[in-house]
Amino acid sequence: MAPPRTIFFGSPEFAVPSLTRVAADSELVAIVTQPDRPAGRGQSLAEPAVKRAARAQGLGVPILQPEKIRTPDFEATLRAFAADLFIVVAYGRILPQGILDLPARGPFNVHASLLPRLRGAAPIQWAVINGDDEAGVSIMRMEAGLDTGPVCAQQATPIRDDDTAETLAGRLAVLGAGLLGAKLPQIVDGTLAFVPQDDARATLAPILAKEDGRLDFNAPARVVSARARGVDPWPGATALLDGQVVKLFGPRGDGPGAGTAAPGTVVAIDDRGLAIACADGPLTFAELQLPGRKRLPASAVAAGRAIAIGARFG
Repeated sequence: MAPPRTIFFGSPEFAVPSLTRVAADSELVAIVTQPDRPAGRGQSLAEPAVKRAARAQGLGVPILQPEKIRTPDFEATLRAFAADLFIVVAYGRILPQGILDLPARGPFNVHASLLPRLRGAAPIQWAVINGDDEAGVSIMRMEAGLDTGPVCAQQATPIRDDDTAETLAGRLAVLGAGLLGAKLPQIVDGTLAFVPQDDARATLAPILAKEDGRLDFNAPARVVSARARGVDPWPGATALLDGQVVKLFGPRGDGPGAGTAAPGTVVAIDDRGLAIACADGPLTFAELQLPGRKRLPASAVAAGRAIAIGARFG
């Protein structure tokens, strides 16, 4: 059987391992990714990771970056490729039914959760924030709903105590690409069994907003830690100190403590970092970033007398 003509849809770094696998195991005829967007302090245009990877790997196929996908012109452009498969990995937009109906053997998605849990745009972040024991990837046949299609394969991995959204995403990206490569021959020949999702067990993982990074030290230390790690690298964990927003990184729980300090109080500063009281004990942050400053080890910030024991985060 000839390799399937495939269009790959994806944008961030998470999608790159799957792009590499699809390019090796099928006839890649086009890539669809998000438009270049302003990024960083200088707001210069930045290319999506998938576009950069495609050039670096010398894939030599058209790279489409439509601002709008729900147009007759874009649908006609895709139809002209006569694709057998669409493989979608973190593209960042919901494809309309007219586009999903185009590929002869169907559209398939690699989703970074164990569906039906965590449907939506930010499953990795919410798996960490929620304090889940494990995360995973699912391959589903796509339909017009939000990650509601039937599932043909899943693979899980434990969430480590020190995992951030970024470190977990790196593992899941590789896991998803491997699972896709293993199942692609069966996807092509139509021998995979699909299991409908149980909507009653579904949970949502909405896109993060800046306010999702705010820490509440009235919560137990494990809850504060999960929140801080789940929003790393974006939007970043933040708390107010003297009316200014401070970013905090690298939380590590020291275990429940019987201290009497009010939640949010700085109770220690040493080589390990800055310890802040939570509802049931301290949580130590290895690094801090003060407004307008660089990210630094917490001990270095304290050495500059910017923060002292007894200071209180709001």
